[in-house]
Amino acid sequence: MPIDQMKRREFITFIGGVAAGWPLAAHSQQTRKTYHIAVVSPATPVSDISEASDSPYFSALFKELRRLGYVEGKNLVVARYSGQGREEHFPELCRDVVSTRPDVIVTAASGLVLSFKATTDSIPIVASMADPVSYGIAASLARPGSNITGVAVEAGLEIWGKRLQVLHEAVPTASNMGFLASRRVWQGPQIDAIEKAATQMGIAILGPPLESPIGEAEYRRVIVAMVEEHMGGMIVSDQSENGTYRRPIVEVANNARIPAVYPYREHFEIGGLIAYGPSIADIYYHLADYTDRILKGAQPSETPIYQVSKFELLINLKTAKILGLTVPPTLLARADDVIE
Repeated sequence: MPIDQMKRREFITFIGGVAAGWPLAAHSQQTRKTYHIAVVSPATPVSDISEASDSPYFSALFKELRRLGYVEGKNLVVARYSGQGREEHFPELCRDVVSTRPDVIVTAASGLVLSFKATTDSIPIVASMADPVSYGIAASLARPGSNITGVAVEAGLEIWGKRLQVLHEAVPTASNMGFLASRRVWQGPQIDAIEKAATQMGIAILGPPLESPIGEAEYRRVIVAMVEEHMGGMIVSDQSENGTYRRPIVEVANNARIPAVYPYREHFEIGGLIAYGPSIADIYYHLADYTDRILKGAQPSETPIYQVSKFELLINLKTAKILGLTVPPTLLARADDVIE
């Protein structure tokens, strides 16, 4: 066969092969899986549940999802929901979310997680929560045994006694300490741990609880009420709402000259006196990783819950000066980070 004819035949074969592949490539693009997730916050406004928001945790969540290959508008559809700080509406909110049948529900706060647990036992839930075993969310950290997995932000309930101890070292003359938490948290296992430690230190724990709707006005009401009861210091609970409203909490506490211990680095970075705990942003990076695992086929019941183990002691000496407080050198020496 002449060489020109052979080349022509090879060219036709090549073009035919490419053409045959075009429908397959197009079909592959058309059938590429699109994932549907629901992101549900107890209090953060829907407009702030995004990568570009002021919220360091939701920014971290969406950045990590994008790094893992989930891009909203391409292969990811995100439905956003907010409980608007109204705990009494959590059951209704959960029913609305579940009715849309997302591939995964990403959420936070033990109370909201418990509402989801009562609503569905089939849709996978990835959550940030307190001690999931104490709250009856999981059978164990190693084998949750249900449709819920994620991140436990407490290394056991003992962390609350340690937070109280740190605050007591900073203000040793205080005999009354406030606990900034919603009524739901006041009725949970955290308060038992705090009151046990307080009894040993000879300290009384003050309320009142935060009532619905939880927002800036409610934080001001509760902190002012505690001040009127001669609160000498304040423990801020790690519930999600206290992360959402971290700026007004820190502002009101500092303006009232109340020393406070906070649960997250993000409080410390905006002027909180003392923080003893992890970073919320780190927690939400883990939530993105768990979401990826579930979307790839992992079963929540068999996916161990990640327990935060890095708890930093952070002290803001600028705030201490504003409060007229001298932080003991022994406490400063143990700090992992200090703002001068």
